[in-house]
Amino acid sequence: MPFVPPAAFTTRPTLEGHFGMATSTHWLATAASQAVLERGGNAFDAAVAGAFLLHVVEPHLNGPGGDMTGVFATAEDPANPQIMMGQGPAPAAATIDHYRGEGLDMVPGAGALAAAVPGAVDAWLNLLEHHGTWELADVLDFAIDYAENGHPVLGRVVGTIERVQELFTEHWPTSAAQWMPEGTIPKTGDLVYNRPYAAVLKRLISAGEGVEGRAAKVAAARQEWKSGFVAEAVAQFISTPHRHSTGGDHAGVMTDADFAGFDAHFEDPVTIDFRGYSIAKIGAWGQGPVLLQTLRILDVFDDERLDPSTEIGAHTILEALKLAMADRDTYYGDADVDLDWLLSDDYAASRRELITEEASLEFRPGADRTGAVPTFTPPLMLEGADKDAMAKAGIGEPTVQKNGVNNGDTCHIDVVDRWGNIISATPSGGWLQSSPVIPELGFCLGTRLQMMWLDETAPSALTPGKRPRTTLTPTLISKNGQPVIALGSPGGDQQEQWQLLLILRMLIGGYAPQQAIDAPALHTTALAGSFWPRTWVPGGAVVEDRLGEDVINGLIARGHVVTKAGDWELGRLSCVTRDPATGRVTAGANPRGAQGYAAGR
Repeated sequence: MPFVPPAAFTTRPTLEGHFGMATSTHWLATAASQAVLERGGNAFDAAVAGAFLLHVVEPHLNGPGGDMTGVFATAEDPANPQIMMGQGPAPAAATIDHYRGEGLDMVPGAGALAAAVPGAVDAWLNLLEHHGTWELADVLDFAIDYAENGHPVLGRVVGTIERVQELFTEHWPTSAAQWMPEGTIPKTGDLVYNRPYAAVLKRLISAGEGVEGRAAKVAAARQEWKSGFVAEAVAQFISTPHRHSTGGDHAGVMTDADFAGFDAHFEDPVTIDFRGYSIAKIGAWGQGPVLLQTLRILDVFDDERLDPSTEIGAHTILEALKLAMADRDTYYGDADVDLDWLLSDDYAASRRELITEEASLEFRPGADRTGAVPTFTPPLMLEGADKDAMAKAGIGEPTVQKNGVNNGDTCHIDVVDRWGNIISATPSGGWLQSSPVIPELGFCLGTRLQMMWLDETAPSALTPGKRPRTTLTPTLISKNGQPVIALGSPGGDQQEQWQLLLILRMLIGGYAPQQAIDAPALHTTALAGSFWPRTWVPGGAVVEDRLGEDVINGLIARGHVVTKAGDWELGRLSCVTRDPATGRVTAGANPRGAQGYAAGR
């Protein structure tokens, strides 16, 4: 039985051409990236330009104080994709004993105690230094322009500020000054500015004055970021206690030495073969292998069981995801994770056998290669937190909630150029509601440490120098040693799940990119949430209503605890493709939320 045919209508066309394509979660970042391509820059120049602009125009979704991961391949070495490692570690003083001494049993969801060392800026500059062609000043010009001269503020930014207005005015006055000038929340479409951040970018450019060579100028900017005025300002500001999501006031623990000690780098991806394609992801220090484990479980099923638009397909996919997520929550972390076992044929077969015709309500991690059960099981905390109160406290990732309500997202950007360079990247963290704004910098820190446990037995235990088990996980797909698809999505715990749907629909169902992006989405919430308060929903499944009553009722009959999210609420996917034989490139962008756009020719 073939896949359900794609809808005759798409919200926009799949763009096609042979010059280059850019797509992102905000139209201005896409336009900037495409402008770089049109002016002779490569995909990496374009992605960096778009990414720094995302700091400005999507401040509720990411910022320079946050983190990112990316995966890319160069035209010179297409068979060897690389990971951009832009996830900073826990500071040297971020110990379990310190947090317990602060009266905490979990890492907070907001406030400087939740902050990992910022990794995004150094990672983007590292890419530009080693694989870009443009001067730093030209790349940063787009971000400086919109930060200095203003950009029309999104309604979702306004909504975020409204939700945290009380927190800002009562506890975070520097954030109130930045985002509520003269005590007034901007209206949708008003011009908003971030002149302190524009000044930061100009100072980074100035660090290269008198330095010979394009790459050396970028290296000088990296050094200034890590050991200059930015690190000093951060360390000084967060040493003063401020309100955290727990309701108490705490000082941060990050120092300028933590900044200086972090170096973004490139590393090899983890890959598997699936239906003739190679899928490249970040390692188990993030959730990237969840997608790979799920594909290994699904690989031997008939095609009809892999179609997300059918009852049996949706059921099978949800069950496979639950199994992979249980392994994520049990085994993954910046530790010695036995991925050879977790991605092996034998292990996938043992997990596949657990899928029945009914939904499982259990948390079921697998045994290790010796047959031993896991020594760590995450706390399985049922939902019950007041979502409105959480939002007002700036808690968690601004992403699609369990009930489908959307408070925002992380960001994403994909670019492919005419030479064959290609990149997929997911920036996040440091959003405006995560901690107080550092006034002379114009941005705040991230909250990625909330993905670490205050439990020494956990692979993802809070440990100085270790990376939190990030949710940021873009994907690069190759065929015969040539990259053909770069894709990704915001969405926290949903990132791998929504990307899985696109991969199945494109690689097996034959969908075009925009058809796959527009198609109805679903995901499971039967997992230990990555964001405070880290709840789970046994058997939980969130679906778009467009999946259809027959499919939805069938899932309910199988025992899934289904939440209907509305017609167009789930998924924030974007992707670019390239045919190595012809040079043809395509792109698609997410229509949900009316922000994402693709451009190209």
